[in-house]
Amino acid sequence: MSGCTGAASCCMGGMKFDGLSRDYKARLWAVIALNASMFAVEMVGGVMAGSQALQADALDFLGDTLTYGMSLAVIGLSLRVRSTAALIKAATLALMGLWVFGATIWHAFVLGTPRAEVMGLIGFLALATNVVSVLILLKYKDGDANVRSVWLCSRNDAIGNFAVMLAALGVWITATGWPDVIVAAILASLFLNSASKILRQALGEWRFATHRSSEDAVLARDG
Repeated sequence: MSGCTGAASCCMGGMKFDGLSRDYKARLWAVIALNASMFAVEMVGGVMAGSQALQADALDFLGDTLTYGMSLAVIGLSLRVRSTAALIKAATLALMGLWVFGATIWHAFVLGTPRAEVMGLIGFLALATNVVSVLILLKYKDGDANVRSVWLCSRNDAIGNFAVMLAALGVWITATGWPDVIVAAILASLFLNSASKILRQALGEWRFATHRSSEDAVLARDG
């Protein structure tokens, strides 16, 4: 599949934008750098604050960094390769969601209240980072499963960081860790929901690519 110069979808054949654009790649590199930096900052801050929500969100930053790197690596390759990469990313998001669910349940039975001030500060920095990332990628929010997975991850980050800010406020008001636990569970649900969306689209594209390859093979044999 050839790349498109437009941000939405290719006009010919109704094919989705596949990321084959110098501008898109440059934007993706910028977002990769932002996410890798915030993973380190937020994981350290989450440990210092004793916040499960911050650590869950830090894992989301790590997952996005790897996702964006994989997305960048497969740009310009065949639809089957790109859809396979999207399937891998969907599985990774699902595993992250399950891990956060398990960690949240465990954390619910551990005594100790997260430090709301650290949660709030790190959460604000992460939110700012993700708003910038969303704005960088806004032009390319539609496309094939590979491109769409990048947008969904960016959107999830922005939503997640806003939720962490709410958790920090809840911890400060209630003086308990339950708001943190609840937000971490919501983030886990968000991971699983996005994973299912990417999975459905990637499976459809993979089947289409497989069917098209079979038809090409038949035509080549008959020709």
